[in-house]
Amino acid sequence: MAESVVIGAGATGIATAGQLADSGRQVRLITRSGSGPDHPGIERIALDAGRTDELAEALAGAATVFNAAMTAYHTWPQTMPPLFASILAATERAGADYVMLGNHYGYQQTTEPITERTPMAPHTRKGRVRAELWRLAKSAHDEGRLRVTEVRAGQYLGPGAVSPFTLLVAPRVREGELAFVHGNPDAAHSFSYTEDVATALVAVSGDERAWGRAWHAPVITTTPRQVAMDLAELHGAPEPRLEPLTERDLALLSFTDPVWREFAEMGYMAERPFLVDDSDIRDTFGLKPSTLREALAV
Repeated sequence: MAESVVIGAGATGIATAGQLADSGRQVRLITRSGSGPDHPGIERIALDAGRTDELAEALAGAATVFNAAMTAYHTWPQTMPPLFASILAATERAGADYVMLGNHYGYQQTTEPITERTPMAPHTRKGRVRAELWRLAKSAHDEGRLRVTEVRAGQYLGPGAVSPFTLLVAPRVREGELAFVHGNPDAAHSFSYTEDVATALVAVSGDERAWGRAWHAPVITTTPRQVAMDLAELHGAPEPRLEPLTERDLALLSFTDPVWREFAEMGYMAERPFLVDDSDIRDTFGLKPSTLREALAV
């Protein structure tokens, strides 16, 4: 029986399963399709995590459950709460510890660096979803039903990462084409490298100090322009040409994919500096972020 179960095979879920398996742990990776890496320490299971009874059976005997699941971005208010409620209930039944992968959407808007103590008072729909998912999990922890922690990550970089930068900017920079940036390309932003986030998830899962609170994964703070410049240099591409994405551009893109329509409400995180304080996880667990070049080199 798997010692650790990872739900979700996005870039961070795959990285987490890989790090756990590389450390010698037996891992079960659960996705709808049964996808995931071919690794002798990873058992891939095709299962809809929204089916609580079936999921609880799949989790039986596990010590730790890592929830890295994600629904379609434009459906979060409808699809994330029932999915996460199912995963929480199944983990509780299994008697396992519960490690959630979250993000920074749930905090109130502020011009100060975000810490884990910044109030969870979001003004966006997706922010309210994230805040509520954490509230329900934390309540279960406080009631003694299971042990819970959450690692919160920012805009992703790394192999397989899905973010405004990887979708909009990176492909065009590599090809030497004009790239449109969501927000201000010169505003400082806190990025997360998928492997760093996976390292944080694994670290908190094995430490008694982690439970009952959230942690910020290590971040790489820089500007989208600097990320683009380093990416271009690594790929031998010309100096990047960047322009901010306009509301009209987003409107046109939304005709091709509804995900683009969702970017508008999160614009406050991209139009001005958005800084995240990761000192808690640095000081407590000794974790540090990779360099920007390391995050882009893979």
